[in-house]
Amino acid sequence: MRHIPRKAMQELARNGEATTNFTRLGEADAVLICVPTPLDQHHQPDMSYVETAADTIAATLRKGQLVALESTTWPGTTRELLLPRLEASGLHAGKDFFLVYSPEREDPGNANYGMSDIPKVVGGHTDTCRDLAAALYESVVPRAIPVSSPETAEATKLMENIFRAVNIAMVNELKLVFDRMDVNIWEVIEAAATKPFGFMPFYPGPGMGGHCIPVDPFYLAWRAKEFNTTARFIELAGELNMAMTEHVGHRLLRALNDDGKAIRCCHILVLGMAYKRNIDDTRESPGGRLLKLLEFKGARVSYHDPFVAEYHGHKSTPLTAETLRDCDGVLIATDHDDVDYALVGEHAPLVVDTRNVMAALGDVKARVVRA
Repeated sequence: MRHIPRKAMQELARNGEATTNFTRLGEADAVLICVPTPLDQHHQPDMSYVETAADTIAATLRKGQLVALESTTWPGTTRELLLPRLEASGLHAGKDFFLVYSPEREDPGNANYGMSDIPKVVGGHTDTCRDLAAALYESVVPRAIPVSSPETAEATKLMENIFRAVNIAMVNELKLVFDRMDVNIWEVIEAAATKPFGFMPFYPGPGMGGHCIPVDPFYLAWRAKEFNTTARFIELAGELNMAMTEHVGHRLLRALNDDGKAIRCCHILVLGMAYKRNIDDTRESPGGRLLKLLEFKGARVSYHDPFVAEYHGHKSTPLTAETLRDCDGVLIATDHDDVDYALVGEHAPLVVDTRNVMAALGDVKARVVRA
């Protein structure tokens, strides 16, 4: 958790206490559920972590406690899944205990927006539930945003993340089209961003990563089917974003072919296993998917990431002139700040750049291919 300031971690260690003894849940006045809500292999929501958490809390639930679900999920989860499991304790929400949904809002690695800067949406099973939770959260966030129901709060979180997913898919598709036209998408975005209204820049990449943006749109698409409707646009955005990893892999293959090399037995160095810059989280990592894809195609693959020491049996390789000269190509998957890109440009024979970081260096010895 290197993206969390050391001072904050030290304060938690000094003033708090970590435990795996779930019988102590009854001691707390408020219990916040922050467990994963992944998709299974068929892109169906896996709610087992939420269900287990609810059953565990119910075992020690007492009168007066506040229970808040923060995990991203489909509209209806709090009332349809969490509520009956908690009320199996014999206590009633809104009367004996208080139940809310308040989605996590965090951007790991973003130095401009921490918890103390980000408002928190709160939807309660009752107005009293909502108001109590708002009072709790306003002790650590600038303000709580009360909404009419847990379903509204659940939908709010999905809308925030779907907004990003859809716009990233759009710019990824534009990149594929503009590449065919020999138009630099990065220059286009920079120029378009000078418009002071009606435009927000999004950037292409090798595919989305993390536990939110690649996953959340499928919650709504799945839920929509229960209401005999579809979310075709959202599903298409997810498909486009996932396809970018394969596109980058093919771009690397073509670049190697231009050098008279086949991918089989080539040594490829992937820069970045974290799903985004300056953090150590590898969940749904594009770099990880690229590593597996290249290995499947017969390449000898290593990686360097200053934040990720090990990844699925691989260890991060030191970034040296010798390492770079020894490889047939470097694939930039994550644009960490703490990487010497000038060294890469000086000693690597080929650089396939999915993040446009090499552009800032100007002319370099390596052959640079945007992907």
